Amino acid sequence: MKAKGGAAGGERRPVLSRTILLLCACSFGLGMLFTDRFGAMPDLKSPVVAQRRRQEEELQVVSEDFVAKTKPSDDRDVMGEVAKTHEAIQYLDKSIATLQMELAARRSRHELLESADGVRQERKKAFVVIGINTAFSSKKRRDSVRETWMPQGEKLKKLEEEKGVVIRFMIGHSPASNSALDQAIDVEDAIHHDFLRLDHVEGYHKLSAKTKTFFSTAVASWDADFYVKVDDDVHVNLGMLLTTLGRHKLKPRVYIGCMKSGPVLSDILNITALLQKFEIP
Repeated sequence: MKAKGGAAGGERRPVLSRTILLLCACSFGLGMLFTDRFGAMPDLKSPVVAQRRRQEEELQVVSEDFVAKTKPSDDRDVMGEVAKTHEAIQYLDKSIATLQMELAARRSRHELLESADGVRQERKKAFVVIGINTAFSSKKRRDSVRETWMPQGEKLKKLEEEKGVVIRFMIGHSPASNSALDQAIDVEDAIHHDFLRLDHVEGYHKLSAKTKTFFSTAVASWDADFYVKVDDDVHVNLGMLLTTLGRHKLKPRVYIGCMKSGPVLSDILNITALLQKFEIP
C-alpha cells in the first residue's frame, strides 16, 4: 500500500514542474512584448530629456518668429497710399491743365489786342529765355554775373543769334517816374544792352508779381522752348543748364523747380509780408 501511494505522488511532481515552467515562460514573453511595444517611460529629470525639450521649444519659437515676419502687410494700408498718390497726380494734372488754359487765353488776348492796334509783331524764336531778377541797388551783383557766367557784348549777341539763348537782367521801374534810379539803369543798359524792362513797380514785397510779369513779358516777346528765372546772386553753370534743358526739349509740359500745391490765399489781409515775397507758380 505504501509503495503504490509513493508512485502516484512521484507522477504529479513532473507535471507541476512543467506547468510552472510554462507559466514562467508565458510571463516572460508577455513582459518582453509589452516592453517592446510601449517602451520604457522616460525619466523627466534626465539631462537628455531636458535638452531635447529645450531644443523643441527653441524650434517652436523660431518657427513662430518666421511666420510673424513673413506675414503679409495690411492690404488696406497699401491701397490707401495708392489712392492718395493717385489723387495727388490728378490734382497736379488739373493744375497744369488750368495753367495751360490761362496761358493760352492770355496769348489769344494779347494777339487780338495787337491785331486791333495794327502793331502785331512776330515773336522771335529762341531755345531758352533766362531772366535774372535784380534790383536798383544790386549793381555789384550784376557786375559779378557779367564777369563770370554771362557773356558780354558781341558774345552775348552771338549766343542769342546762333544758339537761341537769351539772357537779360529783368527790372521794373521806381514809384516815381523817371527818377534817378531809373536813369541809372538807362545808362547801364546803354553800355551793356542786357536789360529787360518790365511794366512793374519795384518793391521787396512784390517779387511774386514781378516774376509773373517777367514770364508774361518774355512769352509775348520770344517764342521759346524754355523760360528760366534766376536771381542775381546765383552763378549759373550755363553749359550744364543748356545740356539739361536739351534732354527735356521733346517732352511736353516740362516744369523744373519748386511746385507748390494746396489752397491759395486770396485775402490780402491774411497774407503776411513774409509770405508775399515767395513765388507761387
